[in-house]
Amino acid sequence: MDLIYWLLLLRAPHLGVRTFYKVLKYFETPEQVFLASRSMRKESGLFKQVTLDYLEQKDYSTIQADLDWAKKEDCHIITLIDEGYPQQLKNIADPPPVIYVRGNIACLSQPQFAIVGSRNPTPGGKQNAYQFSKELSNRGLIITSGMASGIDAQAHIGALEANCKTIAVCGTGLDRIYPAKHKSLAHQISLKGALVSEFCIGTSPIANNFPRRNRIISGLSLGTLVVEASIKSGTMITAKLAVDQGREVFAIPSSIHNPLSKGCHQLIKQGAKLVDTIDDIIEELPLDLGQLTTPLDVPNCTNSVDKPPFVLLKYLSYDTMTIDEMVEKSGLNPQVITQELLLLELEDRVAKASGSTYVLTK
Repeated sequence: MDLIYWLLLLRAPHLGVRTFYKVLKYFETPEQVFLASRSMRKESGLFKQVTLDYLEQKDYSTIQADLDWAKKEDCHIITLIDEGYPQQLKNIADPPPVIYVRGNIACLSQPQFAIVGSRNPTPGGKQNAYQFSKELSNRGLIITSGMASGIDAQAHIGALEANCKTIAVCGTGLDRIYPAKHKSLAHQISLKGALVSEFCIGTSPIANNFPRRNRIISGLSLGTLVVEASIKSGTMITAKLAVDQGREVFAIPSSIHNPLSKGCHQLIKQGAKLVDTIDDIIEELPLDLGQLTTPLDVPNCTNSVDKPPFVLLKYLSYDTMTIDEMVEKSGLNPQVITQELLLLELEDRVAKASGSTYVLTK
């Protein structure tokens, strides 16, 4: 029953996160806000007229989509006072009062590291994001990013290729995937880690929501690595938020002729740590990870540094093949094949043809 009032208050118009907490401080619980008289709510001075009208109506239909979504398997709605709410995120100045999670709640409270960057990176930038993600995953850190095209996607893929968990913080309701081409990637992330959002079910990809979600990416994480970024970008917003939250910021340098090096170089000038190896990161984190050669206690995560990448490639061809044919040729189980096909699709190395067949593209 308490959750209902949290969700109702969350959807109140003209009630931002900071005002939400002022309201909680004044009324103690969301339920008390709705139980109070209109005059008492008005006397608090915390609400605009349109907000007062909304609170008076107490329209439960506005939150029905959220409640229905939470009944689905591995779908959770967690309030700030719930046990599953990650302490690392709770420590920032403006934590989201409610988070929506699809996947494993427990991984939200395990050590995380953010990797972020340009949506249109260079091939070298993509490789750096992938490789750093894979190596950090194998040292026991959960990689957190925003599931955007480019660097974010490569960070998630690197963790998945290491057979480790990864967390994607979304700028939409979790019933919607943005960008749409990452639907399969989102599914894999939810199976091994979690999708997270502060936005109600049904929320579309609105531009203003993405800077807001960036504080969650940095807030969940012990540190943030910027791989490639222009001076004016969402990535630089994430880095600034990390600094404001007292978290470590790292940046990979690049050629002065690369326009996407500008953001990283500016961050380094401002005090971010220059990174060219994984140890540059590990030695700065407030955890004893330096001696780790295997991952922390993270279920479903195995060290795969020596695992040959994309085992399936040698069995594919430029003629279409079904998954059953791949199973027969390779001896791999369907689950492994499906996962590798997803990663190969994201790398544009295979494409889905007619029906459920696949073909090499390069």
